[in-house]
Amino acid sequence: MKLHLAGPPSSLFNSNIQITGSKSESNRLLLLQALYPNISIQNLSNSDDADVMRKGLKISEGVIDIHHAGTAMRFLTGYYASQEGKTVTLTGSQRMTERPVKILVDALLALGAEIEYVNAVGYPPLRIKGKKLTKNKVSLPANISSQYISSLLLIAPSLENGLELELMGEITSVPYIKMTLALLDQIGISTSFNGNVIQVQPKYTVADCTIVVESDWSSASYFYSIVALSEIGSEIKLESYKKHSLQGDSVLAHIYRDFGVETSFSTNEIVLKKVRKCELDAITCDLSNAPDIAQTMAVTCLGLGVGCELTGLHTLKIKETDRLEAMQIELSKFGAKVVVTDKILRLAPTQELVSEVAVNTYNDHRMAMAFGPLALKTSLIINDAEVVSKSYPDFWDDLEKLRFQLRKV
Repeated sequence: MKLHLAGPPSSLFNSNIQITGSKSESNRLLLLQALYPNISIQNLSNSDDADVMRKGLKISEGVIDIHHAGTAMRFLTGYYASQEGKTVTLTGSQRMTERPVKILVDALLALGAEIEYVNAVGYPPLRIKGKKLTKNKVSLPANISSQYISSLLLIAPSLENGLELELMGEITSVPYIKMTLALLDQIGISTSFNGNVIQVQPKYTVADCTIVVESDWSSASYFYSIVALSEIGSEIKLESYKKHSLQGDSVLAHIYRDFGVETSFSTNEIVLKKVRKCELDAITCDLSNAPDIAQTMAVTCLGLGVGCELTGLHTLKIKETDRLEAMQIELSKFGAKVVVTDKILRLAPTQELVSEVAVNTYNDHRMAMAFGPLALKTSLIINDAEVVSKSYPDFWDDLEKLRFQLRKV
């Protein structure tokens, strides 16, 4: 589906948007619920990724196709490796078979798991025969995707001897690791994170509990971008959010001050308000702990005519697409001058935008949603717009609530 986007009649907003639960929190809790069925979950994400995770956890034998869901691939690898008596093959889309998983597999093998590569070594599909894992010490490079680390931490309390995980080198994506540990703490699992060593104690049962998933901050980023690109005085209320969030992308509240957007917190919502123009010529930001908002920030800068240098983006090369290369191609279509390396994106200030650009999305939900707010500055077309269902199926409907003009082409 191709969507033609144009901005609303006015960019002075006063609207309420309800976003469902964090995909990151939901997928972690679904795995913990599979280990401890007396956990109840509220405000679960309605994303494709959470749906794939939920269905994948119910299979005891055979093929599990997780499509584009990288989180599900990493988390289910750890889960099924530790499930004695279950034998499955984990596979996914063509892109998924190109996304490396060797570091995680090697760590699980070191713990005694039985995993085979069906095709290329280091990549899915994986054939996994679940075993009782009794070894409890393993090490991983510290600068890898946090999903590898969380995959091990989530199964750790179900292992006979728990887990001691040493991270080698400088740790990145710390907020996502802390999110996993915080969720373990919430259900009564004893954990510690001292220096580069994480310990999780074994626990066979947990007390009955209900956990409410906070709404997704990554999804909120697109509304931060909309407010930043709108008139002074515009405001959008988002439900349901917490001031003290487990999600690394909550750093948006701080970062978007530079774009003139202030965030007010109340009991169950945040209010985003455009209070001033962005007065900077360029934005410099290290996104090591929040790489998923890089695309949103780059498009915000493009729309405001502001330059940026975004660093700490090394994990974007192995996402749904090579996001750095994809952003360079698509931003350039609007007349922008963009330079990327393996971990940096630099955008020069762009004063005049090319209109009616067709943005390719590369099977990547964040490519589609990051460019959506740019309709406030120029009309554009989003190719394969339905890709947003991976994390935020209601995205286009919510833009229509803001009176964006959407038309299928």
